Amino acid sequence: MNKMLKPLREKWPGTMSDRERFVRQMHHEPVDRCFNMEFGYWNENFEVWEMFRTNGITSNSEAEFFLGFDTIKTIGGVIWMHPGFETRVVEDRGDTQVLMNSDGLLAEVPKDSHDTIPHYLESSIKTPDDWQKVKDGRFRRDDPARSIDVDALKAKHPADRDYPLGINCGSMMGKIRDMLTFEGIAYAIYDYPEMLEDMVETACLLVEDSLDQLLGVFDFDFASGWEDIAFKQGPIVSLDFFTEVVVPRLSRIGRRLHDHKIDIWYTDCDGDPSVLIPGWLQAGLNTMFPWEVNSAGHPSQTLQKYAPELRIMGGMDKMILASGRDEIRRYLSTLLPLVERGGYIPFCDHRCPPNVPEDDYLFYLDLKQELLGLN
Repeated sequence: MNKMLKPLREKWPGTMSDRERFVRQMHHEPVDRCFNMEFGYWNENFEVWEMFRTNGITSNSEAEFFLGFDTIKTIGGVIWMHPGFETRVVEDRGDTQVLMNSDGLLAEVPKDSHDTIPHYLESSIKTPDDWQKVKDGRFRRDDPARSIDVDALKAKHPADRDYPLGINCGSMMGKIRDMLTFEGIAYAIYDYPEMLEDMVETACLLVEDSLDQLLGVFDFDFASGWEDIAFKQGPIVSLDFFTEVVVPRLSRIGRRLHDHKIDIWYTDCDGDPSVLIPGWLQAGLNTMFPWEVNSAGHPSQTLQKYAPELRIMGGMDKMILASGRDEIRRYLSTLLPLVERGGYIPFCDHRCPPNVPEDDYLFYLDLKQELLGLN
């Protein structure tokens, strides 16, 4: 980060450290003010929004400092494919090109690199034989890259830090989805269930190996994960497979976290993951992120059903941010009771898109401080 960069907005004043505030808010305890964070921005925002463009802001980490957000960090080891596939151009199609990405997928992407969901064409893994070859070469548990430099992390994240620190618990299904494609994982559940279960088991083992190196060394405030196994109509995996195969592996991770007094565990899952919540809660995963409103509904509906055990981070409708200031004020006011109850931190329910006017976004940040900051 540019050390000469000056923040556009000062950090909200408060009487607690970021760490104390986050921990207390997620445990339904009184806080000085709401924990202030956002999920980030599309790449185009750094070109379209003048405040980013004229100040040389090109990444979400720079934007977080520039806009004065509270600090939250996560650490972990190498818990997925290593080495990844070589990224290379396979075919030029004029305005698009076909790439082999690091997950071994052939993907058609625009040449101008604007943010969009790639059009995935083919996976390198179609059969159990394909998986075994990739597993043997790229998922070795004894890969030296999986050894964590704990001393370096301790120097970077001292015990007296003033911000919340989380441990990465990875993905049991989301990264497999990335590797197989949406269609591939849907077919594999029925065509090759044993192969798919072995993928989940492999993912779990790599996470456990990482946790065993870090738990007990750091006093973690939360655990994190990433899934993205749902869309607007619900999860892309069958509930039976999730319950019978994924939940037992998550439960193994959850027991490790529980043994080290980590009781806040979130996963990032887009779409509508509602039917998966009971399984996640059973395993100890108790926080949803970023809670996409247009798929899963207003966060109050789900919190009313599952609170206080369930927490939510996110849930500020990104569509509303592009709908004018009256709508922003109206919607944000509906989140105030959730913040007051605790176990909820509001922010945009995905990366903020570039169709949101810059001035209206700053109005949203000002209004958040007015309503949720220290009075």
